[in-house]
Amino acid sequence: MKLHNLSLRDKATFSQYLALDNHELSVYAFENIYIWKELFEISWAIIEGSLCVFFRDKIGAFLYLSPLTNKLKPQVVPEVFKILDKFNANKEISRIENAEEKDLAFYRNFGLECLQKSSDYLCLRDDLVELKGDKFKSKRASFNYFVKNYNFEYRLFAKQDKTSCFKLYQDWASKRRKNNRDVLYCGMLDDSLKTIKILLNDYEKLNYIGRVVKVEKKIKAFSFGFKLNTQTFCILYEITDLSVKGLAQFIFRELCREMRDYKYINIMDDSGLENLKQVKLSYHPIRLVPAFIVKGK
Repeated sequence: MKLHNLSLRDKATFSQYLALDNHELSVYAFENIYIWKELFEISWAIIEGSLCVFFRDKIGAFLYLSPLTNKLKPQVVPEVFKILDKFNANKEISRIENAEEKDLAFYRNFGLECLQKSSDYLCLRDDLVELKGDKFKSKRASFNYFVKNYNFEYRLFAKQDKTSCFKLYQDWASKRRKNNRDVLYCGMLDDSLKTIKILLNDYEKLNYIGRVVKVEKKIKAFSFGFKLNTQTFCILYEITDLSVKGLAQFIFRELCREMRDYKYINIMDDSGLENLKQVKLSYHPIRLVPAFIVKGK
């Protein structure tokens, strides 16, 4: 089985296969696959009419998401694990990541174990724009404070913003690292540095939507997202200067306000971080979209 190394030229092929089914998890988008190419060796193959995406690093290999097709085919699963087992000296780490809940019965019929990994937070766009009621009182207050107290400009991300946005992330990560010395968390900050660099460098070749906020003529916030499906827009990154009160609430609300064609906003998972979990819950998602790991028993 020939595996192809992932490149930007594969975007059209991926888009074709991703569109064969309706996906709610944020990983099911080329924009959220391609950015990991500095952290993993990413390759793909068409197996029995299904596009399969393999991630590999020094630890081993796994399938990043379920085979992309309009209907999962039984003959694909053994082929996937055969490829993974060739890469992995320890066969126990051969697995399929980010399987969707609707496919669990299919995998369990193979005698495979399905373990919940994480959940994306799915919000109603109208809720995030209107910020009605007591449950959004603090968000409204922060938004209003920013609007009343700062001289700002909210606009589209432009090519000349790359350096300023990258520097903003570096400053943001440095402050986060000082407040949290956890090795895993600091590793996530380092990983995001690499993925954001790819996003900024290849922004024009991908289907990201990016916005920046300038305060006193300096970029103090940026946000990037992408279309996940016909009803859902996903916010991939939001970085703000932590010293500017209400800025995070402002850029988040304004980007959501622009996404009028979508009913839902996916704000992704919480990476297993309790503080991030509380932030996402504070936007009162209507549903959690679970992701599962599939492996042999």
